[in-house]
Amino acid sequence: MNIKLITIGKTDNKNLQLLIEEYQKRLSFYIKFDLEIIPDIKNVKNLSESQQKEKEGELILSKISSTDQLILLDENGKTFSSIAFSEELQKKMNAGIKTLVFVIGGPYGFSESLYAKANGKISLSLMTFSHQMVRLFFIEQLYRSFTILKNEPYHHQ
Repeated sequence: MNIKLITIGKTDNKNLQLLIEEYQKRLSFYIKFDLEIIPDIKNVKNLSESQQKEKEGELILSKISSTDQLILLDENGKTFSSIAFSEELQKKMNAGIKTLVFVIGGPYGFSESLYAKANGKISLSLMTFSHQMVRLFFIEQLYRSFTILKNEPYHHQ
């Protein structure tokens, strides 16, 4: 299985970027992982929230194939413990899913077209984090999941 994370806008904090790169490198020992960053939309001040979500949604949908399984990182999504998330990833691998795509949306969330296409939603926390931090937290959780599945000592019970 391949895993792809699609996000809107670059990470401008160099420290966060270094940590993201570190966990991407660690994750590469377990699975093919791609981080795809869609540039911020230009002239957003001339767009309403819904117009911005629609434009972002179109860009995201253009990066997804019909066979990809799409999971949105959404505050109203299902929450998992790290162990339960690793079990969920194992189920997806066992089901023969070729590409699992996770998406972190823009500042206003997702368009209706993205919600309609999605195969599920997950929430990392009831708390709100910056989109840049969510990238790091999510990639770290992916890494943690694979160490759990391999019975490696990174995760402590």
